[in-house]
Amino acid sequence: MDLVVILGRNIRRLREEAGVSQEQLAFDAGMKRSYLSDMERGVRNPTVKAVGRLAAALKVSPAELLRIE
Repeated sequence: MDLVVILGRNIRRLREEAGVSQEQLAFDAGMKRSYLSDMERGVRNPTVKAVGRLAAALKVSPAELLRIE
């Protein structure tokens, strides 16, 4: 499976489990909501910096965002 798709699914799952909107998570991670939306849909290749900021905003390790289930 494509890592970009796995990342997107994990971001969405963790965001929904946290009860946070895309807009709020994007704000907390210092990025645009449209960028976050593209990542969740697996259509954008994120930077390492973006993955780190999302992990921090979600209070998980970057490895958790790439976990294959």
